[in-house]
Amino acid sequence: MSIHPQAIIDPSAKIGENVEIGPWTLIGPEVEIGDGTQIMSHVVIKGPTKIGKNNRIFQFSSVGEECQDKKFSGERTRLEIGDNNVIRESCTIHRGTTQDQGITKIGSGNLLMAYVHVAHDCLLGDNSIFANGTTLAGHVQVADNVILGGGTMVHQFCKIGLHSMSAGGSIVLRDIPAYVMASGQSASAHGLNTEGLKRRGFSSELILTLKRAYKVVYRKGLKLSDALDELSDIAAETPEVAIFTDSIKNSSRGIIR
Repeated sequence: MSIHPQAIIDPSAKIGENVEIGPWTLIGPEVEIGDGTQIMSHVVIKGPTKIGKNNRIFQFSSVGEECQDKKFSGERTRLEIGDNNVIRESCTIHRGTTQDQGITKIGSGNLLMAYVHVAHDCLLGDNSIFANGTTLAGHVQVADNVILGGGTMVHQFCKIGLHSMSAGGSIVLRDIPAYVMASGQSASAHGLNTEGLKRRGFSSELILTLKRAYKVVYRKGLKLSDALDELSDIAAETPEVAIFTDSIKNSSRGIIR
């Protein structure tokens, strides 16, 4: 363990093995930091917050602060962060609210570039990239293997589907289904995230099948319910298509089109 003498650590904080904490960093009460995590200088972490193993948190980040929701009245809520995340300079990550499940949660293997904001009650999966200045409003849900381009802004309660992607500067006001590329203000669909799927080992045949499913929803001019009916048989046979159709069926705000 390497803790700089100018770091301020609350006695109740639980610090794992081989943790590094830089100068002028503040670790508050009810904070738990897992083994091998590296926290640079000038970081503020407040609890209740649990941070897993082998994370890297860079300078001027604020982690586990109370939320910016005016309904928040000091209720006991928490933040949980998994393993192997990189949280770059000046990121802000807020705890949850009792209006939701009382938790903000970040999975493992994510990269949050500089100035990313994760608001209260957001649920982030694994292995995603949030480029510089990405802003997630409250209650946003992000699946695994997502890429959000720099300056993307996501409206509260939106869901961002598995393997999806947004272009830089996108304003996302509705849900992005699995595999879909989005861009614009407000964002609309611009095909499948084909390159991302290739990089993650999807076969050419499977990508072609997903492209056909995409065209049924986005190119045939069908009502959404009719498009889903048309895809029901192939979704029953192809799990990846079922993920696509389920991300549409489970939308509460409606999908980008």
